[in-house]
Amino acid sequence: MRVLRMAFDVVVPVAVALLCAVAVLGTSRYAGVVTVLTALAALVSGAALWWRRRHPVPVTAVALAGGLAVQLVAPMTVFPLAALVAVGSLAATRPPRLSLPALALLLGLVSLNFRTTTAEDARFVLAVAVVVWALGEAVRNRRVAVAQAAERAVAEEQARIARELHDVIAHGVSVIVVQAAAADDVFDRAPDRARESLRSIEATGRATLDELRKLLAGPDGRPGLDRLADLVGPLRAAGLLVDVRCERPPLPPGVDQSAYRIVQEALTNTLRHARASRAEVLVRDDGGVLELEVRDDGRGGAPVGPGRGIAGMRERAALLGGTVEAGPAPGGGFRVRARLPLAVTA
Repeated sequence: MRVLRMAFDVVVPVAVALLCAVAVLGTSRYAGVVTVLTALAALVSGAALWWRRRHPVPVTAVALAGGLAVQLVAPMTVFPLAALVAVGSLAATRPPRLSLPALALLLGLVSLNFRTTTAEDARFVLAVAVVVWALGEAVRNRRVAVAQAAERAVAEEQARIARELHDVIAHGVSVIVVQAAAADDVFDRAPDRARESLRSIEATGRATLDELRKLLAGPDGRPGLDRLADLVGPLRAAGLLVDVRCERPPLPPGVDQSAYRIVQEALTNTLRHARASRAEVLVRDDGGVLELEVRDDGRGGAPVGPGRGIAGMRERAALLGGTVEAGPAPGGGFRVRARLPLAVTA
């Protein structure tokens, strides 16, 4: 899948650039320098499509300018291919407030066909431009829906854990406080009763730790790293290419679940904030420590807004004695790197 995506990303700019340049050379109504310069403009507008996923706005501007030059010099070139592809990519990655003005400019460019070809052909190209924009907008809406669903799932999971932690810890601490107060009251005059209270405190603390371990481990069926394929499937459907390399050793249940949630949150942030087209997930055993790395090719900035995604990942790792590092990656993009000890101690 990744190879096909990369091949498509290469083939489209090359094919469009060559087709546009050949069309100019074959149908130009001018001779000499004007035709050569226009063919070069066509090549540039097609080649610019290589960056259409990362920089759709400037690429669209270049494609529209190139399309205008081609239309003026070689009006028999009815379809502005580079502009059509660029506007579709823009609609797929940016909201309508940016893509609709680009569509309007594209329609204006295509309308020049009314001067040089039949009205029927010109209307057909106008319809194609609108359909291309609509398909891109549909892809964007799908991505937004998936991101919102992932956000709701994360929020629900965080709320569930918070509720369960509150119940477990509040009960245990309340009992410990009461027993400590009782031990203090009878410490001098009834040391045996004080010792009973202290033993009760110890038992309550152990029971609370045991409940916390069970909470981290989760019941059967709670997701772990063996369900990474289920996690990345919807993200791929939303347009984020995710490459997973998992060398997973046998894991304690708590580590397995927390590792899954960290990867889930990192990929959700990538989809929501990074404007990335690709992400890589690496899972490996580094000498008794589970190492997770999620890296994307997006804009490299930290997630914005009031969310607690990175903080939540760090809290999960800290509960297991691990760490999470998050920030811009060398060479571009954003990277989340977690290290979770495989031997979890109380």
